[in-house]
Amino acid sequence: MNDTIEIISWNVNGIRAVANKEALKWIDESDCDILCLQEIKAQKEQIPDNLFEKEFHEVIINPAQKKGYSGTATFSTIKSDYHTNCPEIDTTNEGRIIETHYGDIVLFNVYFPNGQRDEERLAYKMKFYDDFLAHCQALREDGKSIIICGDVNTAHREIDLKNPKANSQRSGFLPIERAWIDKLLEEGYIDTFRYVHGDETDRYSWWSYRANARVKNVGWRIDYFFISEDLAENLEDAFILEHIEGSDHCPVGIRISL
Repeated sequence: MNDTIEIISWNVNGIRAVANKEALKWIDESDCDILCLQEIKAQKEQIPDNLFEKEFHEVIINPAQKKGYSGTATFSTIKSDYHTNCPEIDTTNEGRIIETHYGDIVLFNVYFPNGQRDEERLAYKMKFYDDFLAHCQALREDGKSIIICGDVNTAHREIDLKNPKANSQRSGFLPIERAWIDKLLEEGYIDTFRYVHGDETDRYSWWSYRANARVKNVGWRIDYFFISEDLAENLEDAFILEHIEGSDHCPVGIRISL
């Protein structure tokens, strides 16, 4: 591949609900080459066939074992050489990862765990983070370039959420979680949105359904595209599609030449 491709990532918070709202029809007017969805909350046979008209040559569904929960889906116009659901990382079969290989490029579509339930779940989230990074590093040692997209369930810096002080003790903005993103960047990955847009403020990808948060833009930037630093020169754009509705998250994306 030596073309510019567009990759879109979106936590849809229920693919059947999004289909009922016709909230993915905009894909037909887009330049999207690869669409990565998280929190589909559906088994493979429950995926609606009226999401959009656009034809993708490869559709990979990784549902959670538990019905109506979690799950990921990758739709691609480019056939992968290989794909896996990384059971060694997603040990509880929650359908959290789709890893696809396109030559020397590895794309991860990931729905990272939420740590808000209790201390045990936070510990699970942190282990998932660490195991995932170790897996990416092993692939890089094998000469692979990495693209990571999805709902990371953590805002990195104070500019990545509207009310940092009020949320400083809440999972999603805990020092231990933010430190993992620091480590990711130190290990040679790039937060593509910050790389392109610098310290731009008030740019979020998730808003609570409560208190008119989206209308007031009281949000969090917890959906990301990270790339290994060897792909920095290939990155053409990174964006947040705040105007797309249908979920409590909005889509994020990149344009990259590969």
